[in-house]
Amino acid sequence: MGVKIEIFRMVLYLTFPVTVFWISNQAEYFEEYVVKRKRKELEDFKEEIRARREERLSQKMAMESENSRRK
Repeated sequence: MGVKIEIFRMVLYLTFPVTVFWISNQAEYFEEYVVKRKRKELEDFKEEIRARREERLSQKMAMESENSRRK
């Protein structure tokens, strides 16, 4: 009985890390879960930067028009 348990433990110790390594190195999983998510985050970040830039530009133009009215 003791030998069977030891063999089971050894098989478990070897197959679990190998299986996890094999799954994590599948290109389809990587493409789906990492690359697509990063692309979405990058697009969201670009849109946020664009919005901030436009807001800053509109504030700057408002201040310039207000300064030109005062003169």
